[in-house]
Amino acid sequence: MKARTLTPARRRKMLKAVIESPTYRRAYQDLDFLAREELRPVRLQLELLKPELALVENGIESTIVVFGSARILAPEEMRRQVAGLREALRRRPRSQEIRRRLSVAENLLDLSRYYEEARRFAWIATRAMRGAVKKDFVIVTGGGPGIMEAANRGAYEAGGHSVGLNITLPHEQAPNPYMTPGLSFRFHYFAIRKLHFMMRSRAMVAFPGGFGTFDELFETLTLVQTGKKKRVPIILVGKDFWPRAINFETLAEEGVISPEDIELVRIVDTAEEAWQAIGQFWKRHGRPGDRRRRSFSAMHEYEL
Repeated sequence: MKARTLTPARRRKMLKAVIESPTYRRAYQDLDFLAREELRPVRLQLELLKPELALVENGIESTIVVFGSARILAPEEMRRQVAGLREALRRRPRSQEIRRRLSVAENLLDLSRYYEEARRFAWIATRAMRGAVKKDFVIVTGGGPGIMEAANRGAYEAGGHSVGLNITLPHEQAPNPYMTPGLSFRFHYFAIRKLHFMMRSRAMVAFPGGFGTFDELFETLTLVQTGKKKRVPIILVGKDFWPRAINFETLAEEGVISPEDIELVRIVDTAEEAWQAIGQFWKRHGRPGDRRRRSFSAMHEYEL
């Protein structure tokens, strides 16, 4: 058998082809490989581990999850939008589309007071726990605009940390700038993001919102109702909004939930009431010697 001989140039070319082959890459550095459908279990594990390790390394013991609409912006921004649409309607008074958009913007302007309530709630919670040995009751949001921005902003203005769990969407949800950089994460899988919302949560506070807010609210209610998660205070902020959006009494009357399930939620109207409701819950349900009870004692050091 005649041996094949290689010229130096041919040898270099063949070696280059080997080194540049996708199969020669280290598996953990091969993004095309990691993106394969068969690697979904690995990607799920990575999305669980990366934030978990960062939260542990930063000493985050427990959180307060804040949900609410991405469309409820700061009052000054909503006023600008309304003013612009009113001017547009003045120029084109027959435009039904502008009239519709103006109506929506005016509704959101009315709801923008909850942006300030979310901002103030996070400020109160963060100030109350600032200086504590353990990082308990840290604000965590979905990391996007609207109510999420408001809560991260309140924590930032109080001089504390907050967590943001953003997610990749078909219409990209931009992160808000108020999250703590080292506690900001972006997910692909809703399921893993939901795990991180719940794993450390010691309270959930929901402001007016849409499908995403309702999704997280009812998932939390279901986890608590079925005993998959120990009971935590579930606070709904907005006495004008929530009774119209969800009639819990009707659900109980129809028999699809138990009357005692209504007690899983508490509806309040202000940031101060929300914080007091959380404090009252843990004062009532905390156990002597429980770390959460000791953390709760710090809550009383801040006078509302």
